[in-house]
Amino acid sequence: MLHLTCPYCGVTATETELAPGGEAHLKRAGMDADDATFEAYLFHRKNPKGVHFERWRHAYGCGKWFLAARCTVTLEVFGTYSAQTSEPPEHIVAAIRARRPDWKVEA
Repeated sequence: MLHLTCPYCGVTATETELAPGGEAHLKRAGMDADDATFEAYLFHRKNPKGVHFERWRHAYGCGKWFLAARCTVTLEVFGTYSAQTSEPPEHIVAAIRARRPDWKVEA
């Protein structure tokens, strides 16, 4: 079972107390985006096997959204951080690299 720690209230919750929100760090399509760009924003997701950044909401707790870095294969959690962060913080990247030395940050 997946256990994530809410960075706001500090509670470690199981996935039954949380609501998934999909992939994190997506760049929103602007008002002048063409149809193909808007379609890619709405529907195209990476769904990787390995390290993944996701949005979660502490639904049965403080109710706030946060981001998590985890492995989709092993459910290993590398850390959680504020939803207002536009890219993974350095301590999360360092935690991933400590366990997965061959991992590269995707552009």
